[in-house]
Amino acid sequence: MGSNRATQAPPPSWGEPKAGFLRRLVARAGAALGTAPAPHRDGLRDLPLSLRRGELAASYLDAERGADNPRAGAAAVAAMERAVTEGDWWPADVWGHRALWHFERAGMTLQAARQARRIGDLRTAAGDPASSRRYYAEAIDEARDIGAEHEQGLAALGLGHALLQLGDATAARRVAGAAEALLDRAGAPRGELEDARRLRGSEVVVGSDTEEKE
Repeated sequence: MGSNRATQAPPPSWGEPKAGFLRRLVARAGAALGTAPAPHRDGLRDLPLSLRRGELAASYLDAERGADNPRAGAAAVAAMERAVTEGDWWPADVWGHRALWHFERAGMTLQAARQARRIGDLRTAAGDPASSRRYYAEAIDEARDIGAEHEQGLAALGLGHALLQLGDATAARRVAGAAEALLDRAGAPRGELEDARRLRGSEVVVGSDTEEKE
């Protein structure tokens, strides 16, 4: 396993610094301790010039100038999704983090949790499951805090797939079992439940015995 990982291509170069994620952790710690976080003085960095072209970028920039965080977040999600379909991981990551920032500034906790999961999904799809885990963990925590079991289950399912790619099948199955329970309680679509069951593994009764089907 170690030699295989050594020969893998390096993960993509991501488009946003880690400071945003660390700043959110500091803010959470401050809230838990009852201390007020320092006010943001900088906001987002300027959108890279290479991403300023096109209808989606124009819609986003218009919303950003107007401080319309919900609309800016939605526009950034649309741009991220288009980049993902084209396999353009760096732009997708930039747009994904901008969407997360706007949703958090708007106090849209469910959308922020969903967006953290989407960033995890895109990083896993791009071949970097190691860095995806903290986004899934953040999504799980935020979804649990607001009782959004469907979103929590999807984030747990994504984390399970990332763990499997990293070679930890035991942890992947354990997380998949939790994901299945959450998705089942939330009345999730059949396809999502079947995905969790495939990852967890299923038991098929044969006479009086059971055998595990991978």
